[in-house]
Amino acid sequence: MADLSIGIDIGGTSVRAAVVDEHGAMLDTLRAATPPTANALEHCLDRLVGELVSRWAATAVGLAIAGFLTPDRSVIRFAPHLPWREAPVAAEMTARVGIPVFAEHDANAAAVAEWRFGAAARGRNSLVLAIGTGIGAGLLLGGEIYRGSFGVAPELGHLTIVPDGRQCSCGKQGCWERYCSGTALVDTVVELLADGDWGRSQLAADVAADPGSLTGRRVARAAADGDAVAVAAFAQFSASLGQGLAMIADIFDPDLIVLAGGVGAASGLFLDEAREHYARLVTGAGHRQLARIRGTQLGEAAGVIGAAEIARRGVGALAAEREVNPLP
Repeated sequence: MADLSIGIDIGGTSVRAAVVDEHGAMLDTLRAATPPTANALEHCLDRLVGELVSRWAATAVGLAIAGFLTPDRSVIRFAPHLPWREAPVAAEMTARVGIPVFAEHDANAAAVAEWRFGAAARGRNSLVLAIGTGIGAGLLLGGEIYRGSFGVAPELGHLTIVPDGRQCSCGKQGCWERYCSGTALVDTVVELLADGDWGRSQLAADVAADPGSLTGRRVARAAADGDAVAVAAFAQFSASLGQGLAMIADIFDPDLIVLAGGVGAASGLFLDEAREHYARLVTGAGHRQLARIRGTQLGEAAGVIGAAEIARRGVGALAAEREVNPLP
């Protein structure tokens, strides 16, 4: 098969890799726990690529990384949940595995995947919000990634929506992702349980018996079952999401917003209510067009698929450059 590439989504807890074809279909997948050191992580990536290229004729590798990259993506400046600091990961890995490797911010990779194969298709100016442990964002203007002047835009998860609110790991207080993420759902449930008696709530009983069982996914399952505490937590989540979406619309005025990531995949629990908050809070409400807001079509696979697509584009760009400037 021709035109295959490998996408790897490198998260703080796991590494997911897949061979992806030009239609965005994953043909073969592997997963590993994320090692704690740079050397071990690089060895893990090399092993995954080696195993996949032994079975498939992939021509390039794309890495989706949650962190700050230089504008040309040649150096990973800082990744809060990974061991790399000022590391030229793509070039070094290219030399080791023998095929071109391209790095990209994970939210940008997810945005490319949704625009090319998923819910952001046909969007003129599209924003993809990856809502999981925190909030990542990728902005596509006419299908092209917007990176800002120094390669880190748009860092929307750290917009302040609650002055003097919850402490954020970034050092600020009241950041959007502290009220609208998987970890935020956990914090909201803890606050709700501390503030009242929830009677027959199974979630409340489970948390009382085992506080460590409380996760964002657990809250989502409870909300789907109609648990009162979980439903109340998602009501607050929806309000915070709508507030943030209104701010984003005032700044970027996109025509399409896609909610991706682990929590975004559960958008049926909160999307309709969040749309109502957004429509009410946006500046000029009732006198302007509103962005379409959709749930993800690719789910948690978006980062892998997008990384592979970026690698495929990178190989195409290298080939075009060689045609214009052939080696002597």
